Amino acid sequence: MSETLLDVKGMNCPLPVLRANRALRGMAPGERLRVLATDRAAISDFQAFCRETGHALLAWSEEAGIFSFVIRRRADGIEQKGG
Repeated sequence: MSETLLDVKGMNCPLPVLRANRALRGMAPGERLRVLATDRAAISDFQAFCRETGHALLAWSEEAGIFSFVIRRRADGIEQKGG
């Protein structure tokens, strides 16, 4: 399955999550979004975002100050909370 890349390096909270949310809304259920961020707060932000919206945080890692998050878009029919 293909993966969409969203580069939000240099952006601070809450912009990485807001941009990811916008990108996920335009994707089909089950598609994956890889987010690259430099804001350390993004770790807890993406964990909370996925928990609240039903998207799956499949993996996250950090290398040389760049955080990579892999999110699978939730299936349709699940009520989405948050922004």
